[in-house]
Amino acid sequence: MRVLGIDPGLTRCGLGVVDGSVGRPLHLVDVGVARTDPAQPTALRLCEIERAVDAWIERHRPDAVAVERVFSQHNVRTVMGTAQASGIAMVAAARRGIPVALHTPSEVKAAVSGSGRADKAQVGAMVTRLLRLDAPPKPADAADALALAICHIWRGSAQSRIDAAVSRMAATGRSPR
Repeated sequence: MRVLGIDPGLTRCGLGVVDGSVGRPLHLVDVGVARTDPAQPTALRLCEIERAVDAWIERHRPDAVAVERVFSQHNVRTVMGTAQASGIAMVAAARRGIPVALHTPSEVKAAVSGSGRADKAQVGAMVTRLLRLDAPPKPADAADALALAICHIWRGSAQSRIDAAVSRMAATGRSPR
């Protein structure tokens, strides 16, 4: 299974592609960050994120896209930009019929480190170890995107198979029920 993990953000949107399956070694395919200029209008920044996500999907042809579920109790302004970037990522995948899964930050942390309260350094260290990298991906948004992909491979693969079957049935006009 090939998964594109997306750590949504309006200024930095982490993108990471991992190949793997449960019980098998994971393989890094690509990792990066789409950046936008905070001085630009939000609409133009969202267009830049859309172009970047579209390019990654076209280049890597993922079987699934895993996006961090947006959650915040405090800074509404920051969460709005993150939610908007998240929506762009989900639409880009859905437009192509690629299953989209949302994973909470604590779910991702628990999947890669064993603790839902792991800090960014611990997540980066485990991503480095799991993918057999020489150093943690930088910035942290890139490591978080890879952690999302890993989490989905390990926890979401069964749901992805169900979603794919439902999508195939819908494409042929059959009802899943």
